Amino acid sequence: MVVGMFMAILDIQIVAASLSEIQAGLAASADEIVWVQNSYLIAEVIMIPLSGYISRALGMRWTFVISSGGFTLASMGCAMATNMSQMIILRVVQGFIGGAMIPIVFAAAYTIMPRSRQASTTVMIGLVATLAPTVGPTLGGWLTETMSWHWLFLVNVVPGVLVTLAVALLIDVDRPQLELIRRLDVLGLLLMATFLGCLDFVLEDGARNDWFADRTILACAVISGLAGIGFFWRTLTSHNPIVDLRAFADRNFTSGCVFSFVLGIALYGLVYLQPQFLGRVRGLNSMQIGGVMLVTGLSQFLSAPLVGGLSRKVDPRVLLCLGFSLLAVSNWMLTGLTADWDFDQFIAPQILRGIGYMFTIIPANVLALGTLPPDRIKNASGLYNLMRNLGGAFGLAGISTMLDQRGALHWARIGEHLSPTRPVVQDRMHDLALHFSNRHPGLDGTAAAAKTIANMVQKQATVLTFLDVFWMMSMISLAAIGIVLIARKPKPMAVASH
Repeated sequence: MVVGMFMAILDIQIVAASLSEIQAGLAASADEIVWVQNSYLIAEVIMIPLSGYISRALGMRWTFVISSGGFTLASMGCAMATNMSQMIILRVVQGFIGGAMIPIVFAAAYTIMPRSRQASTTVMIGLVATLAPTVGPTLGGWLTETMSWHWLFLVNVVPGVLVTLAVALLIDVDRPQLELIRRLDVLGLLLMATFLGCLDFVLEDGARNDWFADRTILACAVISGLAGIGFFWRTLTSHNPIVDLRAFADRNFTSGCVFSFVLGIALYGLVYLQPQFLGRVRGLNSMQIGGVMLVTGLSQFLSAPLVGGLSRKVDPRVLLCLGFSLLAVSNWMLTGLTADWDFDQFIAPQILRGIGYMFTIIPANVLALGTLPPDRIKNASGLYNLMRNLGGAFGLAGISTMLDQRGALHWARIGEHLSPTRPVVQDRMHDLALHFSNRHPGLDGTAAAAKTIANMVQKQATVLTFLDVFWMMSMISLAAIGIVLIARKPKPMAVASH
C-alpha cells in the first residue's frame, strides 16, 4: 500500500521537469501544457477527502484495489495519449482514482497495525510522503532524457499491477457498508467538488494570470466561495455528510492538520523553489538539479530510524518544535546564497531540511490520527491529507506571486543606481562596448553592452528575490512552533482488534 501511495504522490511532481518534452510530443500550446499538472492536482484534491466515505462504503481493501488498478490503467493511457484532450482527460482520471491511495495508507497505519508497530509504520509512511515529491522532478528528468516522456507514466505500470494484486490477495481488514452508497449525499459531493476544484484552479493559475485581474480566475474564486459556504452548510446539517467535519472538534487533530498545512508549504514550496533557483540563476539542467536535490532525500532516509526511535519515547510536541526549528534554520542559511552557490554550499541546508521533514511529519501524524477512535480514522485521514495538499497549493501560489512582485521591485531598485549619467556606468558601458566590437566586428557594441548589463541586473534581482522568499519560509516555520502550544500531549488508547 505504501508503494501505491508513493506512485500517487510521485505523479504530482514527476512531470514538472519534463513539461516542455510533453508539449513538443503532443503539439500543445504553452497555455495547454500546464493542465498536464493542474488537471491531476485538481482531481486528486477532490478525491482525498471523499476517500474516507468511499472506503467505509466499499471497505479499505477494495477501495485501494480500485484506486491502484484505475491509476495503473490511466497511467498506460497517458503514455499512449496522442493529443492534449486525451492527456488532460486521462490525467483527471489518474488523479481522481489514484488520490484515494494516499489517505487510505495513513488510515491503515492506525487500523491494521497494532500499537507496537505504529511507530515504525508511521516512519515508513512519513519517509515516502516526503521523499516522493523530492525525487519526482529528478526521476522525471532522468526518464525523459534517457528514454522518452512516455516513461513518466509507463514507470507506474509494473509496480501498479503488483500493488493491486498484492492488496487484493493480502489485505482484509474491514467489511463494506454498502448501504452508504444508497445514502450518498449527491448535493454535498457536488458542492465539495466545486469548492475544492475551483479553489485549486485559482491557486494553481492565479499567479500566472495576475489573479483577480483575470475574469476566469475571479469567476472561479466567487464560485469556490459560494460552493464552500454551501458545502459547509450541507455537511453540518446532513444526517449522512460526505465528509464528517466533527473530527476538528478534537484539539490534537486540528493542531495536526495545521502542522500538515505548514508542512505542505515547506515541502512542495521548497521542492519548487530550489530547482527554480538552480535553473534560472545557475543554469543547471534537470539532471544536475536532481543531483543537488538528492541530498535532501538521503538525509530523510538516513534520519528515519532515529526519528522512529525517538517518536516512541519523546513527546511528539517536542519533536515538532525540533523539526520546525531545523526547517527554519535551513531556510535561514539559504538567505545568504549568491549567484555563485554550487553543490557544496547547498549540502548543509539540505541535510537540515531532510531531517526537519522527518521530525515534523511523523509527530504530526501521531497528533492528528494516533489518538482518534478507529471508526473515525478513515474520514479524518482524508481531511488530514487534504490539508497538506492545500498547504502546498497555497504555498506555491504565494511563492509564485512573491517571485513576480519582489523581482520587479528589486529590478527597479537596482535600476535606480544605473543612471546613464553616472560616470561608473558610462565607463562600464564603454569597456563592454569596446570588448564586443573588438571580438565581433560589425556587431553593435553599445547594444550588446546594454543587453549584458540588463542580464546582470536581472540575475542580481532574481537572487535578491529568492533571498526574500527564503526569509518568508523561515518565518513560517518559526511561526509553526507557536502552534505546538495548542496541542495536548497524546494519551495512549486501545487499538481495535482484527
